[in-house]
Amino acid sequence: MKIKKGIKIAGIIIGVIVLLLAVTPLLFKDKITALVKDNINKNINATVDFADLDISLLSGFPKARVSLNEISVINKAPFEGDTLFYADEVSVKMGIAELFKGSGMEVSSFAVNKANVNILVNGEGKANYDIAKESGETAESETATGDSEDFSFSVQQYEITDSRISYLDKEGKMQFVLEELNHSGSGDLSLSKSELTTKTDALVSFVMDSTAYVNKNKVNLEAVLGIDLENNRYTFLDNTLLLNQLPLVFDGYVQINDNNQEVDVTFNTPSSDFRNFLAVIPEAYSSDIENVETTGNFEVKGKVKGTIDDTHIPAFDIKITSSNASFKYPDLPKSVTDIRLATNLVNETGLTKDTYVDIEKLSFRIDQDVFNARARLNNVTENMHVNARIDGKLNLANLSKAYPFPMEEELSGILTADITTAFDMASIEHKKYGNTKNSGTLNLTGFTYASEEMANPVSISKADVTFNPATVSLNRFEAKTGQTDLNASGTINNLMGFMFNKENIEGNFNLSSGTFALNDFMVADGEGERAAENGEEKNKPEAKNPGGAQEKIKIPSFLDCTVNASANTVIYDDLQLKNVKGTLIIRDEKATLKDLRSDVFQGQLAINGDVSTKEETPTFNMNMDIRNFDISESFRGLDMLKALTPIAGILQGKLNTDLSLSGNLNDDLTPVLLSVSGNALAEVLTSGIDSENSKLLSGLAGNLSFLDTDKLDLKDIKTSLSFDDGKVNVKPFHIKYKDIDIEVAGSHGFDKSLNYNATFNVPAKYLGKEANNLLAQLSEQEKEEMTVPVTATIGGSYTSPSVSTNMKSAVAGLTQQIVANQKDKLVNKGKDAVGDALGNLVGGKDKKDTTATDSTATKKEDDVKEAARDVLQGLFGKKKKDTTN
Repeated sequence: MKIKKGIKIAGIIIGVIVLLLAVTPLLFKDKITALVKDNINKNINATVDFADLDISLLSGFPKARVSLNEISVINKAPFEGDTLFYADEVSVKMGIAELFKGSGMEVSSFAVNKANVNILVNGEGKANYDIAKESGETAESETATGDSEDFSFSVQQYEITDSRISYLDKEGKMQFVLEELNHSGSGDLSLSKSELTTKTDALVSFVMDSTAYVNKNKVNLEAVLGIDLENNRYTFLDNTLLLNQLPLVFDGYVQINDNNQEVDVTFNTPSSDFRNFLAVIPEAYSSDIENVETTGNFEVKGKVKGTIDDTHIPAFDIKITSSNASFKYPDLPKSVTDIRLATNLVNETGLTKDTYVDIEKLSFRIDQDVFNARARLNNVTENMHVNARIDGKLNLANLSKAYPFPMEEELSGILTADITTAFDMASIEHKKYGNTKNSGTLNLTGFTYASEEMANPVSISKADVTFNPATVSLNRFEAKTGQTDLNASGTINNLMGFMFNKENIEGNFNLSSGTFALNDFMVADGEGERAAENGEEKNKPEAKNPGGAQEKIKIPSFLDCTVNASANTVIYDDLQLKNVKGTLIIRDEKATLKDLRSDVFQGQLAINGDVSTKEETPTFNMNMDIRNFDISESFRGLDMLKALTPIAGILQGKLNTDLSLSGNLNDDLTPVLLSVSGNALAEVLTSGIDSENSKLLSGLAGNLSFLDTDKLDLKDIKTSLSFDDGKVNVKPFHIKYKDIDIEVAGSHGFDKSLNYNATFNVPAKYLGKEANNLLAQLSEQEKEEMTVPVTATIGGSYTSPSVSTNMKSAVAGLTQQIVANQKDKLVNKGKDAVGDALGNLVGGKDKKDTTATDSTATKKEDDVKEAARDVLQGLFGKKKKDTTN
């Protein structure tokens, strides 16, 4: 009974303990979280935060596990806002009892998952990891909390997984990056002397002075380190490094002193097989190495010994050698033979500026082609001096037959080079190209290259380049792609600046072509649909576009050159320009045309202006001088002219115009019509009219019975146009139809809308049935001389025009003219009669005759009134009653 009771009590006690272990972290979690954040931020000059703190007493019992989730360390000035450290999780394990100590907690293991460490040294030499507060700043917090060293590491195991460490030294122009880092270690670090077994794998990149010496090369290290904590000495005991697939073994030690570090390390390849050389090449380029046949040797040996402090690095001497080597891949037809390599990487003084690289020999042979190179690079960390020579011959087609290059398209052609160069980087950076010494030649023949990103393969039949001390001369360049053939010569002024200093290519070139098709230079671009629609049918150059992306022409940003160009034929969409000559200036993603002349549409075209693709939406600004264009042909070929003067499509003859316009462009450099603005002075020399195909002329003829549109005289039309916001405004101009003067003015839109008035100054004789009764009152001479304005209002659109006239009001106007004319006649007649009466009176007639005279005058006045009444009755179609019967 007592035993059962004891078991029951023990069970209750264990249950309570388990419950306490589970609940305690929850009860005190908020307090612990605030305490941790507060203490960390008091002791460092940065802002530390984390999303959650988790304490688990059960999962690793009898160890406690403490983890911080989404922890970040954000810098303060002078690196305000920069993230020094971030990790998804940082966790430590320790004995449960350690949680309740006031100080001296012992951590047995820790882990970091998905960390991102960004170490930065700015241009003034200040480092963002220097975040510890000065002793005076921490005194108060240490007084409050006791000893500042609250943790001691008796770590037996640790790991870092899927992390990234970046070190960027802006002052030293150097960057070192470890990506996809996984590192672990095990050992008892609580002992004064111990061994730590580590495993590391990562991708390594190293850049100095904008040169990538190592780019995401795979590194794997298994190392056993002897650790002497009393003397701060770390010894390499059993270590193997794999750089890509090149194995290196090394030994030596690193001693950490108060003011510096001592390094004494030697390393070498464990074997001298030439297969080691192929292993240095990135894995993506060196597949199936185990089956490669090799002869000869490849060895890497080095030693690093010296002191590291503020001004010194260890001296080193690294030698890479190979002699009479060869390799052949099993699935490729050719081998690379007579490989010789002798390279030294040396620093003898411990000063970084004295580091140099000496490539004494680099040569190989494929079939009968031999390639040789040698170079020496001095003062590599400050102002690097380069002396190099390349000479040899390569059949480019053999490269992929001897080595498995990851290329989708085959290369072809013969490259021959004999070049010597000497320069220093400071002269390049300051554009003092006179300090460079270049000489030699480079020739390329029969070169062909194809890619999915190009509309057509490029074939260079001949390229001949001469290297001079300050310039590079392109003596000859002959190429073809698609329909286009190119011949070029010229001078590049700053090839070194382009290659090493990210400068634009500066030069002057002469370019000629038999046929130059702009569509051959279309490139695929994934930006989707055009940003603007213009209301017209889209111009769609039929360039190849395998990727299905929107074609887009971009002016290269790295070009700063002048091109004197000529071409027999230039093809732009369906448009063909002949005898093209002009100057093209390319700079800042803008192409400026100067005095470009061409024969097109049986006339001549001269252009000055520019096209820019620098912004998201390309723009243009052009002045065009058009002379003797065949009207019908040009209006079939150019949507722009069709939009400016739509009626010209029915005309036959010649067009002259001075045209200034600007606006936006589509991705294929065709105008966005609704964005175009400008003005034009146009002259039309018409030889005929195609009235049968014009709904507009048919509409006019249907509303004006006297008009025969085939007899319109449209010769020598001159007018001024202005256009903006998608509308073309036409200043008044005059045309002739027989003896009728017609004034035309108004506007139309690029959306094909019409808004015009055509005012006909019509002689009365043409009104016909509209004014038969009126015309009966006029003599033939009066019908010729009397005119009335008839206005035709034109609306609707090009394809569906509407025409209306003011014929009724015009006839009413004619009525008024005739009435006024008849009144003038009768009044003149009445004046004659009165004059006769006055004459008789002045002539001395007797008083006795007065009655008779008055009677006669009264009769004449009545006759005038009667005549006027007859005219009015005639005008309105009424007949005077016959009173004779």
